[in-house]
Amino acid sequence: MKKLVILGAGTGGTIMANKMRKVLERDEWEITIIDKFKTHYYQPGFLFIPFGTYTKRDVIKPKADFIPIGVKYINAEIDRIDGEHNKVLLNDGVQLNYDFLIVATGVRVVPEETPGLKGELWHKNIFDFYTIEGTTALSKFFKTWEGGELVLNIADNPIKCPVAPLEFVMYADAYFVERGIRDKVNITFVTPMEGAFTKPRASKVLGNLLKKKNINVVPNFYLERVDNENKKIISYDEKEVPFDCLITIPIHMGDEMVERSGLGDDMNFMLTDKYTLQSTKFENIFVLGDAANIPTSKAGSVVHFAAEIVFENLLCAIEGRELTGKFDGHSNCYIETGFGKGALIDFNYDTEPLPGSFPFPGIGPFGLLKETRMNHYGKLMFRWIYWHVLLKGKEMPIPSEMYMAGKKL
Repeated sequence: MKKLVILGAGTGGTIMANKMRKVLERDEWEITIIDKFKTHYYQPGFLFIPFGTYTKRDVIKPKADFIPIGVKYINAEIDRIDGEHNKVLLNDGVQLNYDFLIVATGVRVVPEETPGLKGELWHKNIFDFYTIEGTTALSKFFKTWEGGELVLNIADNPIKCPVAPLEFVMYADAYFVERGIRDKVNITFVTPMEGAFTKPRASKVLGNLLKKKNINVVPNFYLERVDNENKKIISYDEKEVPFDCLITIPIHMGDEMVERSGLGDDMNFMLTDKYTLQSTKFENIFVLGDAANIPTSKAGSVVHFAAEIVFENLLCAIEGRELTGKFDGHSNCYIETGFGKGALIDFNYDTEPLPGSFPFPGIGPFGLLKETRMNHYGKLMFRWIYWHVLLKGKEMPIPSEMYMAGKKL
């Protein structure tokens, strides 16, 4: 019997387990998925927890609930991949052979990489909202905070969901207005980028939104250390930004297993062909989602679009055909802007976000690069779609390849 092994039961791994089980004959193919964690998190929901819109139970479910019948689920830690011998080695000494391997081990936040970040103020005056622990601790803090210098800092790129830091400061603006203490809260967005976002057109639009909401922007700030005693973040060129509450987006890295396997870059992201989504080291290894070092956003939409390409190319490889799938770096992100409104961007490797309507030309119902209530509703609706459609590998109405219909050049 042939064997397909999937590393990681997050968004990408779960989608692929469902897709592949539907098409591979059970008497010919054994499918195994491995993950060390038992809980599945709806990570876009982490943004809403500090502001009381969601609670912890709104964003968590058991991973086992989404693994299809006929897929073997192993809850264990992965030691390394032995690509030369087509084996996966687990920490408990178990070895699994594979004919094809999908790596979807995601990304991890490593605040300990920055001196002082996990110091005495960690989860007291310094919080992240990219982990369930950080976002729930921040929720408790905000309930009694009376104001001061609220600083959001991106330590470095790449990060999961690059628009989430922007969403946070805009949502915070609305939250403190509604609490009646916005005049007591000074919000500052501190980033290593030259502006609000990586893409110039979107950066200009989003930067104007921040200005309109009286949110300060400090660009080109590369975090070197955090001074807990004096409540300051300090850059490599000794610029300082004081804070009373620091929201940090820590350095992100790939799984440590990637380093032990010798298959990644210096940040432990898998070396991946950005079009075929194959490992550049072994043709029978495919990489999906945040684990890859491809030059696109580490966002849920990218996982969804890339999964279609991995699915197509994996079937080609199994059947000994030339790979026909080509990933264009498609990313699609709803951006919460506060007060019941949101924006939307749609882009790929070669085309930056453009204004227009989405997904239907002239009809929408969503507006690109503009604030609308419908965009906000789209963001909220996606949680149901995620649990009931996306994770189960069902067809979505948006194609994996970005199209120009409805966009204005």
